Amino acid sequence: MESPWDDLTQAFSRTSMFPFFDIAHYLVSVMALKNRPGAAAVAWRNPISSWFTAMLHCFGGGILSCILLAEPPLRFLANHTNILLASSIWYIIFFCPYDLVSQGYSFLPVQLLAAGMKEVTRTWKIIGGVTHANSYYRNGWLVMIVIGWARGAGGTIITNFEQLVKGDWKPEGDEWMKMSYPSKVTLLGSVIFTFQHTKHLAISKHNLMFLYTIFIVTTKISMMITESSTVTFAPFEDTLSRMLFGWQQQFSTCEKKNETKPSSNGTGSSASKPMAEASDNIKKKHTKKTE
Repeated sequence: MESPWDDLTQAFSRTSMFPFFDIAHYLVSVMALKNRPGAAAVAWRNPISSWFTAMLHCFGGGILSCILLAEPPLRFLANHTNILLASSIWYIIFFCPYDLVSQGYSFLPVQLLAAGMKEVTRTWKIIGGVTHANSYYRNGWLVMIVIGWARGAGGTIITNFEQLVKGDWKPEGDEWMKMSYPSKVTLLGSVIFTFQHTKHLAISKHNLMFLYTIFIVTTKISMMITESSTVTFAPFEDTLSRMLFGWQQQFSTCEKKNETKPSSNGTGSSASKPMAEASDNIKKKHTKKTE
């Protein structure tokens, strides 16, 4: 007989993302696009360009995973229902009279609800990417991790490429140089679900889905409430970085301390004084002889 916990997690793992969770994902993605400087003006001046950029925000992860697996990158256009849904959200956000949708989205409870539902879709995308990669490369855990990460957070990479084409790209905003919170938490989830899929992690899939989703939703909401960009596992990340990559830095600091010790205790200055006095005496004797 299954426990209530198993019933809860299994029911959660069978939850459909369409339409409500997909709507939240499209809403957050398109609002992030509209909050860019000059995005509204571009939408009025060139609606096709704005629509295409919005689709990259909404389906960027699927596009990047298709590119990595040598599949048609425009395959996302085959899902007419999701395309129409995302296009409708793009239209009402940019062209709604009196900007009512953006004003309604400005309330914090609405943002928290939409962001939490979007994080739920992240779990489903990671699992879909891991499973899809496993169908091409059986137990190829490295490929599964990459595709799971690309499906869950590849939209940021695609949008960076779009900014590069438009001339709006900035080096400090590159995901390869400085990974954001979505990229980090998606990479963590891709590793965890890959190990679970390859039977290296002794936990059921539905339990892992529930626990991981609770973690990312709670983290995202707490970051939005506190208006902080720091992640809860940042101390663990710093500790791991020092353990794996900080040895050379520690040795260099120790060598610098050892070099500065003789000059700091005053022996170096006291030893230099007799040497200077001796050189002065030699110079005086030499001048006397010349006289």
